[in-house]
Amino acid sequence: MRGALLAAAVLSASAVAATAGGEGPELGLPLDCTVGEDCYIQHYVDRDPGPGARDFRCGTATYDGHKGTDIGIHTIADMIRGVRVFAAAPGVVVATRDGMEDVAWSAANAERVKGRECGNGVLIRHENGWETQYCHMRRGSVTVKKGERVNRGDTLGLVGMSGKAQFPHVHLSVRHEGRLVDPFDASSPLAGCGQNGKPLWQEDQNPGYVPGGLIYSGFSTRIPDYEEVKAGSAARRSLAPVAGALVLFTYAFDGKRGDVIEMRIDGPEGQVLSQNVLLEKDQAQFFRAVGKRLRAARWPAGTYTGTVVMMREGRELDRQQVVTTVE
Repeated sequence: MRGALLAAAVLSASAVAATAGGEGPELGLPLDCTVGEDCYIQHYVDRDPGPGARDFRCGTATYDGHKGTDIGIHTIADMIRGVRVFAAAPGVVVATRDGMEDVAWSAANAERVKGRECGNGVLIRHENGWETQYCHMRRGSVTVKKGERVNRGDTLGLVGMSGKAQFPHVHLSVRHEGRLVDPFDASSPLAGCGQNGKPLWQEDQNPGYVPGGLIYSGFSTRIPDYEEVKAGSAARRSLAPVAGALVLFTYAFDGKRGDVIEMRIDGPEGQVLSQNVLLEKDQAQFFRAVGKRLRAARWPAGTYTGTVVMMREGRELDRQQVVTTVE
């Protein structure tokens, strides 16, 4: 019955969205993380009523028909360690689901999650017809029950990858009287963007707008497999002096055609390499790597610094620095 209630809540979000009426609840960030440091926003609400997709700033950090805010954590290793999901506002739990596996969604397993795309989740009802829903939580982690009253910041469970999810994140949906509301601009009609309306976030909890960026970067002795990067097992804190190669990689989100990823390695004896990588197509998530093979007997001992800069239309979008050591 709990699963049926949660599925019904998902379906209600497909109604035509309209401007929210009345004052909505002040929302806190629903994850135990800091956006831009150990988590990021992959997708915002789609505000284009047609077949296209536009986020609240008229950017493309969303996809057609997306009905929430996707807040991702860096790797599957972070998911396994456990990142808490919080109630964004006080209210009463009206539905939950748990027990679904944390498996990346694909066409091969789509039938198994049909009708349960939210995965493991929690639905909370707030005052004056408002509700928030939290999807894709980790199997076995949901800690609240139907009828339980929660306060803002109470733990609901852990971030997962259940249901229709391809990376570990929580999908937060906000609705007023069954109609979708964008928490970044709750006072403007959804059929439009760039209107700078009132957000629902508490002033000190507003994660802001980032139209793409770097998730994490690291060093390796070879170009890693993409699955290793997503799992969080690719980076090396130290390298052997006879390692066959010195490789810098980066994992990023919301890349756009024409973006430039500047990648540079500096070692104890100066610059090792500097290379720019051009993105040839839009990609929701991607990784890139550059490196240099060992030419001498060994790498000089000391600290190696990797600098990655994501550029868009000549403007710096994001920057990361990572280090490794050769002993």
